[in-house]
Amino acid sequence: MSSLTEKDRPIVQLLLNSGTCPRCILRFCCVGSQTLYRHPYKDLMKNLKEFLKNNQEEEDTVCFDVADPPCKRIRLEHAEEGPDDLNHNGALQRIPSLNDENTAMENSAVKVCNVCLGILQEFCEADFVKKMCEKVNSADYQFTSFVFSVSLPPQLSVREHAAWLLVKQEMRKLGLSLAKEDIVQLKEAYKWIIHPRLSEELGVPADGKSLFEVSVVFAHPETDEECHFLATACPDCFKPSKNKQSVFTRMAVIKALEKIKEEDFLKHFPCPPSSPKNLCAAVEIQCNNGAVFVAGRYNKYSRNLPQTPWIIDGERKLESSVEELISEHLMAEFKADSFNFSSSGREDVDVRTLGNGRPFAIELVNPRRIHFTAEEMKGFQQTINNSSDKIQVRDLQLVTRSAIGRLKEGEEEKTKTYSALIWTDKAIQKEDIAFLDDIKELKLEQKTPLRVLHRRPLAVRCRIIHTMKSEYVDEHHFRLQLKTQAGTYIKEFVHGDFGRTKPNIGSLLNRTADILELDVESVDVDWPPTLDN
Repeated sequence: MSSLTEKDRPIVQLLLNSGTCPRCILRFCCVGSQTLYRHPYKDLMKNLKEFLKNNQEEEDTVCFDVADPPCKRIRLEHAEEGPDDLNHNGALQRIPSLNDENTAMENSAVKVCNVCLGILQEFCEADFVKKMCEKVNSADYQFTSFVFSVSLPPQLSVREHAAWLLVKQEMRKLGLSLAKEDIVQLKEAYKWIIHPRLSEELGVPADGKSLFEVSVVFAHPETDEECHFLATACPDCFKPSKNKQSVFTRMAVIKALEKIKEEDFLKHFPCPPSSPKNLCAAVEIQCNNGAVFVAGRYNKYSRNLPQTPWIIDGERKLESSVEELISEHLMAEFKADSFNFSSSGREDVDVRTLGNGRPFAIELVNPRRIHFTAEEMKGFQQTINNSSDKIQVRDLQLVTRSAIGRLKEGEEEKTKTYSALIWTDKAIQKEDIAFLDDIKELKLEQKTPLRVLHRRPLAVRCRIIHTMKSEYVDEHHFRLQLKTQAGTYIKEFVHGDFGRTKPNIGSLLNRTADILELDVESVDVDWPPTLDN
């Protein structure tokens, strides 16, 4: 099936003469055959030359026979009403006819394409693909497939818009119309060319769902200011953002091009676009692996260890933390750039976590190593446990991103069991505290504790103490086992926090009470799955 037909002849001639490369010409002729774009550049130029030389009565060209059917179509419609033969400053420039086709071909072969700025020329060649593969291999990632992404300078959208207006004008003369969405996108065509070559060099398939990404960032400083006129014409499309270095993002430019009137665009930008002096530059070739998630449970045996680094006004208060003791070993094994630690709730620096431990998860960002067996994970667990007597981990395993949601269920919805050592100012006997064992489902109203008010909003939280069990120690001390709703502030339930938690142990005993030690005995979240450790 032929890719170019007689109706494409004037478009090919027009674009070639204006300095457009063969692959961009195929795009504007809505050729959807992926294999055709992969033909060598010189062959494509030669075939276009042959196509133009063919007798105009021949509808098809022999040189462009391919197996794949086009995925885009030019729609036959009545010619649209619009400005005719406009040139720069309100008009389309008149393109000279191709009397000397050989000269036009030679010029197009040497010039940097006036639409893609060389991306579908130089950067489709084997040398550039090899350069990308060298970068990937030197980064030393583990991967079994890849996804390829490309970042284009925003001014390419402006140049493409100008070329589209030029082609649309020519097609009007033939009683045809070309919708912008029917043009093969530059990114799409580039990926058609690069995917099989990159796949062959790397020895793995391209897969849109792959977590390993190879990306190329192109820039063209020579034409950077070409889209700036759009900010005057469509100021609403260009709003500053904290996360963006420039307001001229690709999406903002596309939005402005959809909004600007055709005649206003032509007053500010040449049509066809001028040929640049220089090629685009590949300013970055990057690799990135999707995050890997490791989960487990930790026990904390120290009363002088925070869960996360304790830093106040830039000054570190304690030398380590639970998250650091666990993550430093995993970071080294997975060769990750950074990590994010999360857990089902948290304990204070002076609170131990005993029993079966507290569930946690670590997101390892951009890891170079991702494939580990269960036996290797068990080895990492042992390494962590041997490195410190302050913590121990169990059930260490790889999990999916979606499974992390189970972790947060425990923060508010589940129950937790605590053991507290309590002091009272007045002497007590066993019978003074025995009634606590009979209290069930005690409802509390807890105002945000004073000690966390600097980082949590002021609110009154309703919490439930499900059960309590007292153990007499001496006339000023007793232990209290509590099973509570997750999120209950235990210390405040004991001492009352100046009346901010009601009722509290002090008010129930009718005396001053304070907490001397607190241990988390269990966090009742059935996750992650228990392993045979």
